[in-house]
Amino acid sequence: MLGCWAHSRQNSNRLASSGGGGTASALGQGTWAGFYATTCPKAEFIVQSVVRAHFQSNPTVAPGLLRMHFHDCFVRGCDASILLDGAATEKTAGPNLLLRGFDVIDDAKQQLESACPGVVSCADILALAARDAVVLTGGRSWQVPTGRRDGTVSLASETSNLPGFVESVDVLKQKFAAKGFNTQDLVALVGGHTIGTSACQFFRYRLYNFTSTSGPDPTIDPAFLPQLQSLCPQNGDASRRVALDSGSIGQFDASFFTNLRNGRGVLESDQKLWTDASTKALVQRFSGGSKFNAEFGKAMVKMSNIEVKTCTDGEIRRVCSMVN
Repeated sequence: MLGCWAHSRQNSNRLASSGGGGTASALGQGTWAGFYATTCPKAEFIVQSVVRAHFQSNPTVAPGLLRMHFHDCFVRGCDASILLDGAATEKTAGPNLLLRGFDVIDDAKQQLESACPGVVSCADILALAARDAVVLTGGRSWQVPTGRRDGTVSLASETSNLPGFVESVDVLKQKFAAKGFNTQDLVALVGGHTIGTSACQFFRYRLYNFTSTSGPDPTIDPAFLPQLQSLCPQNGDASRRVALDSGSIGQFDASFFTNLRNGRGVLESDQKLWTDASTKALVQRFSGGSKFNAEFGKAMVKMSNIEVKTCTDGEIRRVCSMVN
């Protein structure tokens, strides 16, 4: 009987001999596309069906699942540590308080446990759900490498390396580089904001008294400013959510980058991708559309393999919100 790493090596050789293509690009160390082909053949279909059902009743789960996967992978790798309940777990940290979609993951896990008990990890469910969310909003699909195992540790104190909405491009590049990403990966992944929203509290400072200037952020398009101010009055509801891509709300496309070129980025860190010389050309390139979809899928595969636990590391949780 082959051991875990032998299986991985055998699968790697099989993919290489097949001529590569999209499947080979979905291979990581100990993970590969189709990992559950024999142990739980309907795993991806079950996750897809659950995500679709939730999306049809509440489309906001799409950006929620995409963001949750990102926040999971940036802390302790893609090990579903974001899903664990507890007094000081990751989900209690400031950047994670507004995450949405936990019920989708729980629903998928429950159905998978009925079909294939103890087989499919919560980390894999989250990676698959993020891909399905993009497809449901009009984005291009990609093959998701699976075979991750779930972590047993989740600490709110470790979330400080999550990218922040006021950080400079240099700081963002450092944070992404620490996880193995290049600048193109960074810009492509930020493009996921095309289906995202933000609460007024995270950008309202740009509209009225930016850096104590008694005026708005000068990088905001003057024609766009009144629209944002009407959505987020100076003393209005700080929790009101506003689309990050005003060009095509809820649609996964490249209009997000066109907005940045036109001074219509909502978050300060997003708009800086256009004003910073090191990322400007990538924004311009992605605003054309075709390159963005392809590069986003590649960057998502890369992200989903950050510090993954495979073989005997970690566990397969029976319930995603608690360790076994």
